[in-house]
Amino acid sequence: MLSILPIALAASLVSLGPTAGGESSAAAPQAEGFEFEHPAMGTLFRIVLMGTDAEAARIAAFAAFERVDALDAALSDYRSDSELRRLERTPVGEPVRVSDDLWDVLEEAKLVASATDWAFDVTVGALTRLWRWAERRQIEPAGDRLEAARATVGRDGFELDPEARSVVICREGVQFDLGGIAKGYAVDEAFESLEAAGFASALVDGGGDLRVGKAPPGTNGWAISVPAKDQRRRDPMARVPRWTRIMVTEVAIATSGATYRSIGEDGRSHVLDPRTGLGVRGDRVVTVLASTASRADALASALTVLGSDGVEAARRLGALDATVIDYEDHSRDSGGTDGS
Repeated sequence: MLSILPIALAASLVSLGPTAGGESSAAAPQAEGFEFEHPAMGTLFRIVLMGTDAEAARIAAFAAFERVDALDAALSDYRSDSELRRLERTPVGEPVRVSDDLWDVLEEAKLVASATDWAFDVTVGALTRLWRWAERRQIEPAGDRLEAARATVGRDGFELDPEARSVVICREGVQFDLGGIAKGYAVDEAFESLEAAGFASALVDGGGDLRVGKAPPGTNGWAISVPAKDQRRRDPMARVPRWTRIMVTEVAIATSGATYRSIGEDGRSHVLDPRTGLGVRGDRVVTVLASTASRADALASALTVLGSDGVEAARRLGALDATVIDYEDHSRDSGGTDGS
């Protein structure tokens, strides 16, 4: 049963920006913030709405969270009965018409994969599941198992037929992992549900993937905490970035990091490079701003693998800004779409 929790409008991640100046009409109802939380997709989704009607806000948030839950049921690689897992079980070469949601996610995933030399690849599922298994047991996967999983990953794993809106599995053993894009897509869908309900000034946070709308009344925008581009004043021994706040409206933001250690002694993170089947080396944090959360999510995942070499690809795909921070390079900013 879906449940949502209204909570006080206060958080370390987001806040309302400074006032824009001017007096509001005394006769007009004053907008206030309504905030709700709901667990989904293995994380916590949060919604902030600006409005004057608490019940209308609750109903809109409930509908948005229902949309997220429906997407979780369709796109999850953990659920054996999800549409995604059923697609994996389709015989090679057999076209399968899929839902609009799965089509949209796979189409976006293929676009980002092609632009980033497959550093982002949703056919990485066999590798993801192998490393999950290995981490639970704190052992490294055997070489033959790693090679077998790698053989199922790559650019020719599936094809899309735009006219039929169908998917064809092209290689035996292909398994999907939409973890680098599905949350962003869910954030977009929840946000658009809120807009359709009349809440133009809204924020949706899906485990760190964000999308915000128009500025809250009387403010200049939403103040969002992101890793600072200039990390020179950061403690060089700390494995966390120095944060700063930016003021934004009508944008999506995703932050991804290769800092959490996986098993093994070679300094690799939990973030997999689909092309090698191994974790990314070093400590890296990426922040991407884009028009949609699905695009920002996928690009942040790709740049976590590529580093600053992927910034130009992010620009070509419409990223409004992309910052890569490599701590092994003394925490310097490695690039941005604005050239900074």
